[in-house]
Amino acid sequence: MREIEKGSTNVYTDLGMANAEEMLVKAQLATKIAEIIKHRRMTQVQAAELLGIPQPKLSNMLRGQFRGISETKMLECLTRLGSDVQIIVKTASRSRKAGHLSVRFA
Repeated sequence: MREIEKGSTNVYTDLGMANAEEMLVKAQLATKIAEIIKHRRMTQVQAAELLGIPQPKLSNMLRGQFRGISETKMLECLTRLGSDVQIIVKTASRSRKAGHLSVRFA
């Protein structure tokens, strides 16, 4: 019988990656970009042209290989795809020493 270990809400944390929050945010942004491209029935070539990035780089991003693509560039992609992006900075809870990074989609 296999033992099942309950993970956190961040697979990158579970894998012990140092930049887990950043990786999760990029994964969420890439997923949203992919959803919009699919919904608009765009080819990767069409989407890459609109986003101003080479098609191979877009392909890598959509397959979860987003190292070398900044969060800023991903946010720019969302705006070019017709999404409004709002960044909110607030004081962290007193129970935590440091803040954290997260994404919410409306």
